[in-house]
Amino acid sequence: MHRTYIKLATIIGALSVIMGAFGAHKLKEFLSPEVLSSYQTGVTYQFYHTFALLAVGILYKRYQNQWMEWAGRLFVLGIILFCGSLYLLTALQATKEIGLDGFGILTPIGGLLLVAGWISFFLGIPSARIKDYTEK
Repeated sequence: MHRTYIKLATIIGALSVIMGAFGAHKLKEFLSPEVLSSYQTGVTYQFYHTFALLAVGILYKRYQNQWMEWAGRLFVLGIILFCGSLYLLTALQATKEIGLDGFGILTPIGGLLLVAGWISFFLGIPSARIKDYTEK
């Protein structure tokens, strides 16, 4: 499982760079600063959670438990829903499509999943025990 999270982190990280560059070079030509700011929030959070997912992948090898597994899953789902919904809302606003309200609910749900990922990550790292020190 740890390799899967590491590989996903590299793909999501590359997509972060692509989305950031697209926003900085192309979207700013025809979007308002408010809409562009929302898009940039998605890129920023995607990058932050790329590193969180990478950390889960690295630490999962040492701490193989359900909390670490859920941390990775929640980070991936949170990135998709939180960042993806911001990208989708940006696209809908750029094309003047109707129906923005329905997709707006995905952003806070994605945000809650990201928070749950951090909590799971915390719970997945056990407290120091005497056994941990004697293994070295």
